[in-house]
Amino acid sequence: MGIQKLSNQLISQIAAGEVIERPASVVKELVENALDAGASRIEVRLEQGGTRLIRVTDDGCGIAREELPLALSRHATSKIRSMDDLEALHSLGFRGEALPSVSSVARLTLTSAVPGERNAWQLSGDGSDVFGEVMPASHPPGTTVEVRDLFFNVPARRRFVRTERTEYGHCESVLRTLAAAHPEVAFVLRHNDRVTLDLPGAPGDPAARVRALLGEAFLADALPVDEQRSGLVLSGWLGSPARSRAQADQQYFFVNGRAIRDRVLTAAVRKAYQDVLYHGRHPMFVLELELDPAQVDVNAHPTKQEVRFRESRMVHDFIFHALHAALGRAKAGHAGDVAGGGAGPAVPDSGPAAGKGPGPRPDAGPRPGLLDGSPGGAPGRVGGGSGGAGGGRADPGRGDGFAAAWAAFRPPESSSAAGVGERAAPGYAAEGAGRTDSTENDAEMPPLGFAIGQVADTFVLAENARGLVLVDMHAAHERITYERLKREWERERVTAQPLLVPEEVEVTPAEADRAEEQADTLAGLGFEVDRCGPERLRLRAVPALLRGRDAPALLRDVLGDLAESGHSQRTEAAANEVLSTMACHGSVRSGRRLTVPEMNQLLRDMEATERSGQCNHGRPTWVELDHAALDGLFMRGR
Repeated sequence: MGIQKLSNQLISQIAAGEVIERPASVVKELVENALDAGASRIEVRLEQGGTRLIRVTDDGCGIAREELPLALSRHATSKIRSMDDLEALHSLGFRGEALPSVSSVARLTLTSAVPGERNAWQLSGDGSDVFGEVMPASHPPGTTVEVRDLFFNVPARRRFVRTERTEYGHCESVLRTLAAAHPEVAFVLRHNDRVTLDLPGAPGDPAARVRALLGEAFLADALPVDEQRSGLVLSGWLGSPARSRAQADQQYFFVNGRAIRDRVLTAAVRKAYQDVLYHGRHPMFVLELELDPAQVDVNAHPTKQEVRFRESRMVHDFIFHALHAALGRAKAGHAGDVAGGGAGPAVPDSGPAAGKGPGPRPDAGPRPGLLDGSPGGAPGRVGGGSGGAGGGRADPGRGDGFAAAWAAFRPPESSSAAGVGERAAPGYAAEGAGRTDSTENDAEMPPLGFAIGQVADTFVLAENARGLVLVDMHAAHERITYERLKREWERERVTAQPLLVPEEVEVTPAEADRAEEQADTLAGLGFEVDRCGPERLRLRAVPALLRGRDAPALLRDVLGDLAESGHSQRTEAAANEVLSTMACHGSVRSGRRLTVPEMNQLLRDMEATERSGQCNHGRPTWVELDHAALDGLFMRGR
């Protein structure tokens, strides 16, 4: 077959293959056009999941009669004129391919009226590159695009269309995403003549749209985000880890009003949630990043759902620190807390298979109290159980400050059963002291209230102004210990531990070159490396806390990260894993009997500790039953 030029219709159908994957793709393109036209109300009507009919009506600026044929021509658009416009894009669409691509694989009718004009005008196509005459029509100001029999002339594509229910679900998901990004616009969705989604416009009140899409419960304990730095603005809401989901279906991230999927943003969000989210769960969030359009390339993917940032490292770090700080501000019992209240966090039980929860309850009798409070109500130190549960002796390589911090949490070498329930923590006159008549007032009661006692030597039962609080003492103490160890480690994280015998590591030539070029970066992470051959490195020192781990594998992973993104969090992640294990082994265990003052000190420490709504593994540390829930359990008031 010789070289020949393709027909216009085949060119459009090839383009449609890149842009139009399913009915939801058509809905996305048409609704984005309506938003670019300045619509304040958009109605989408579907039949048979969009395969038989997709009709999108808006009240935007409309299309003039003489421009209707151009609107259905390839590479014709009103949104850009030059490369400068493309590099500073403010509209959702810009390629001029959506309408001609759709019209090449469906029967399309375009009807539009410009505000102030007496008549509306209509143009139709039947899947070919030949359109009829522009005809007068009746239509209010705005535009309606009607798409019938999608893929009727491309049988191979139609075979890939799924069931009506599946295709409708994708269409609704697309509309919900666009509605979340544009709360000022009203959206209506009809399927088979039934209204399935009705979202009134809420100019100036984005929370109303979020409430309509994700529910009142999401906003009740969501954490607001509002950060600005170096021309970047991040705003929105972070969902409580307690309301995590089994799938990532309620995550909305927008860049300059455009819904996108980007690995830089995904990595930043995942890192921010990494030690408060249960394994395999996904957070809920609605976030928007605003930046100079010239700093982001939206012309990186046919569907415009992926972007490229000119300064991806800066964007990643900004988003991570903003989200990490927001999650850190949440403390157990406080408003907006990530632990949730009411019926408790919706996090699955880890079960015995998790292997990281509280240890088994011993058959032996009561154990001594384990809390030593601090005078003046300052957060106290919490010790572990018997010596067998602890993390052993402090590592000299960690530095004096870190060793001292770890020693504060190490379980005592021995314990005596004498004095159970008799020893009050310093700062308390007697068991139960600290709760005076004045502190019994709701306004002055601490967020987690005051301890009443222990349940099964595992849970602390407390009463606060709202009702009853139940705390998993091991999970709560584990988080308190972990956060304190992390703060101490932050001060000494670059401490390098020289190896008695340097270790040679086999790498690729590119990795060896990278190690030479990034020697200062590696040194900052605690690695001392020099090159000893074309494909060989000599490892002389490793981060002190990670001594004994598989250093060559960690070094290769770090070099891979440096190649991909110019930075690496491998050592930090590995260090946090070690600290998490130390905190787990050094925390109070199930089966330990605590005095009431010790329980109260644990509650006060929780209220002062970041992320104390979850343990290091993402399990909830506390739940609350408010008075209404308690009444409901006993059918009171019915």
